[in-house]
Amino acid sequence: MRNKKAFQISFAWLFAIIVGAFILFLAIYGVTKIMKTGSDFTSARTGAEIGVLLNPLETGFESGRTSLLTMPVDTQIHNRCTETGTFGKQIIKISQKNFGKWSATDVDVGFANKYIFSDANVEGRNFLIFSKPFEFPFKIADLIYLTSSKNSYCLVNAPSRIEDEISDLGQENLYLENCPANSINVCFGIYSGTVECDIYVNENRKSVEKEGEIVYYETDALMYAAIFSDVDVYECQIKRLLQRLNELLTIYEDKNAIISLRGCSADVDLFTLKSEIDRFGNSEDLMNVASIAEHINRQNNLENCKLW
Repeated sequence: MRNKKAFQISFAWLFAIIVGAFILFLAIYGVTKIMKTGSDFTSARTGAEIGVLLNPLETGFESGRTSLLTMPVDTQIHNRCTETGTFGKQIIKISQKNFGKWSATDVDVGFANKYIFSDANVEGRNFLIFSKPFEFPFKIADLIYLTSSKNSYCLVNAPSRIEDEISDLGQENLYLENCPANSINVCFGIYSGTVECDIYVNENRKSVEKEGEIVYYETDALMYAAIFSDVDVYECQIKRLLQRLNELLTIYEDKNAIISLRGCSADVDLFTLKSEIDRFGNSEDLMNVASIAEHINRQNNLENCKLW
C-alpha cells in the first residue's frame, strides 16, 4: 500500500510539473510573440515616421540647410529599392537594438515618391540628411542624401562650386580641410597627394569609383548620390527616376496636344527621349539620355509656347 501511495504521489507531482512547464512555455511563447509584434510595429512606425520627416527636407539644400534625424536607441536603416510598378518604390526597413541585440523584422515601409541615396545599411543614433533637386531637363524629383554621423567624409581637391555648396551646407560630417583621421576620403580629379582615396570622382568621365565599382552620373545632384550611396541602391534609384521622367514626358505630350487646340504648339521631340529611356540599361547609358534631354530643352527654350 505504501508503495502504491508513493507511486500515486510521484505521478501527481509529475503531472503538475508537466502542466506547469506547458503553462510556462505558453507564457514565454506569448510574451515572445508580443515582443516581436511590438518590435515589428515599432520598426514599421519608425520607417513611416522617417518618410514623413523627409517631406519638408526635400528642396532644403538650396537654402543651405542640413537636418538631423535622431533615434532614441542604436538604429540600422536598411535602404532598399524596387523598380516594380509605374514609379518603383523606395523601401525603408528599420532594425533597433534592444537589450544588446538587434531586432529582426520583416516589415517594409515603401514610398513611391521618395529617392533616398545612402549605403544599403546605415547605422547610428544620429543621421544627417540634405537634399538637392534633380533636373533632367526639367525638375524630376528631390534627391535625399542620408549618412550616419559616425561616418566623416573628407572632400579632397574638390572644385570651387562643390566647396562653396558644402561650406554653405555646414553639415558636421562633411569636411573640406582638417579632416578626422578615420574619414572616408573622396578625391576629385587627378589627385597625387598623400591621402589614401576611398572614392574617386572623375568629372571628365562623369564617373564615381568606390570599392572597385564604377557608376556614372549627370548633374551634381547625381554626383552626390553616387558618392553617398551603395552601388545597387544608386543604379536602382536611377532607373526609378527615369521611370518618373517617362511619366512626366507623357504629361507634357498631353499638354502639347491641349495647347495645340488653342493654336499654340511646341515643336519639341519628346518621343526620342522616351525611346532612349526605354533602352536604358544602367548608369553608363545616362550620357545618351542626357544628350537628348539637353537637346529638347534647347528646343523648348526657343518656343513661344514653352512646355516647361
